[in-house]
Formats: sequence, structure tokens, C-alpha cells
Amino acid sequence: MNKILVTGATGFVGRHLCEMLSKKGLTVIGAVRSLPADGEPPGYELRAVGDIAENVDWDPILDGVDGVIHLAARVHVMHEQDNDPLAAFRRVNVLGTEKLLRSANMRTVKRVVYVSSIKVHGDATTASPFSAADTPDPSDPYAQSKLEAEHKLEAIGADVGFETVVIRPPLVYGPGVGGNFLRMMQIVDRRLPMPLASVDNRRSLVYVDNLCDLICECLGNPAAPGKRFLVSDNADVSTPDLIRLIAASMSRPARLFPVPLRLLGLAAKLTGRSAEVSRLIGSLQLDVSGTTQALGWQAPVSLADGIDATVKWYEAQKANG
Repeated sequence: MNKILVTGATGFVGRHLCEMLSKKGLTVIGAVRSLPADGEPPGYELRAVGDIAENVDWDPILDGVDGVIHLAARVHVMHEQDNDPLAAFRRVNVLGTEKLLRSANMRTVKRVVYVSSIKVHGDATTASPFSAADTPDPSDPYAQSKLEAEHKLEAIGADVGFETVVIRPPLVYGPGVGGNFLRMMQIVDRRLPMPLASVDNRRSLVYVDNLCDLICECLGNPAAPGKRFLVSDNADVSTPDLIRLIAASMSRPARLFPVPLRLLGLAAKLTGRSAEVSRLIGSLQLDVSGTTQALGWQAPVSLADGIDATVKWYEAQKANG
């Protein structure tokens, strides 16, 4: 493949992916809602398409494109404001995906890689990690819309004639990360105490360059089409140990103290933060052996090195104000 379209190209994963693809010598077209104020990045071209759920004319953007990597989505939000969240997610994640895939010029595309979410399997694991062979069990409108988009992709691919690959990542971290991971680094940096010493969970994470490396692998590997892959750093970690890794990279103390999980759950419920606390104390593990066996792929960056790179970015951002 020579020419690749990446949707959501200025998002957290999209920026890293476009840079990686460009360094591999590929021609990269990044589809974005609007062009960034600071201009185009070096190495690839950006095209403004507006809201992907609207009537985007994809044909000129897809001209000559061999492969599509679909990242653009309405993402999971902590405090949903829409009166009909499922309809809002479907509008972008399902209808927007369908409009792209039904473009006339999709008939010349060889392969589409769709980045879904591990949330299509659920929010937590108990007895065993999730595997790609497990029956999906989405527990919220975001996850439901991502699963429906997967099904739409596979049906349209069979109809139009392009190959399809689905990747279901867990929490993605790395330089440029936001959300809870950024807040965790800020808390460690400020030496604030956290009541998580009693937590004994296991969570799978994926460093952004590991995810991008797998996406690139799925773009060209002949064993990838028609499959769904889980991805992680293949080094599950408890929340307290994750905090200790961040603290060690920052040369800060990990100020952890024990509180019974029952009390943490009660406090979370009283403060309306049950979902956030559940992610801190619950387990969410992925079995990525199927990915390794099918593709011969291994995460090139270790969890420790990924944490170090993320902390270095955070510290550089702080130093630059």
C-alpha cells in the first residue's frame, strides 16, 4: 500500500499514527473536522471534512487511496449531556462510518482498519481476561455504537469488496494523553496522597506507539483481514503499581494509603464518581495471545518505557508553561 487515509488525524492516536505512517514512506492523507490553527504538520496532508456524520463528499479525498484507518468517533464521555446518548453516538460512530464506507471510491480501497474499543466486551473482568473470541457485551451507548460500527464495517466490506480489520484497544496512554491518566500524573507530581494502597486489581493498558505499530501491521499483514484483534502492552498492572511506576519516573514519592474498598465504593457513590472509581479499583484485562499468534506481532515498547516517555512529555509540557 502506498496512499493511506486516516480519519481523526489530529486526535491523540491520529497524530502519532500519521507521523509513524509518514516515517514509513507512505503518502498519508489525514481527514479532520477542521484544519488546526498552527497549520499542517510536516510529512503528511490534512483535509478538513467537517462533521463526519453529515454529507461529506469522500470521493475526492479517497482518490488513489489504498488503505483506510478509521479513528474518528464520538468518544466516551464521563458526564453525558445529550438527552439520547445512544442516538448521538450512533449518528457519528455508525452513520458516519457507513457514509465513509459507502463512498464510490471505496471500491478501489484494498483494506480498512477500524479502531474500536475493548468496551464492546464490557467494563470489567473477573475470572478471566477478555479475548477476541468472547461474545461482546457492551454496557453503555458508546460501546454499543462501536460494536454496531464494527458490524457495519464488515457487512459493507463484504458488499463493496474491501478487506476489514478490527482492533479493540483498552486505555491508550503516551505523550499527549489527557483524561484520567493525565490527572493521575498531576496528582503524583503534586505529591498528593491517594487512598488506593488496598487495591489489588489488574488492568491492561496500551502505549500509543504500540497501538499505532499494530495498526500499521494490520494494514499490510496478509493474516489480518477478517479478524478482530485485542491489543495491550502485555504487562498488566495494578492501579497502585501504576502509580508507583509514574512516581518512580518522576522521582516523586508514591503517597498511597489504605482504605477498605467498601468505603471507597460508598464514597464514590455519594460523590457521583462511581464510574471513575470503578476504573481505579476494578480489573480490566485483555488476552492478546490471539493477536500474537495470528500476526507474529509483539508490543515493541515495554510498559516501563512507555510510562517514562509519557512522564518526559508531561514534564516538558510543564516546563514550557
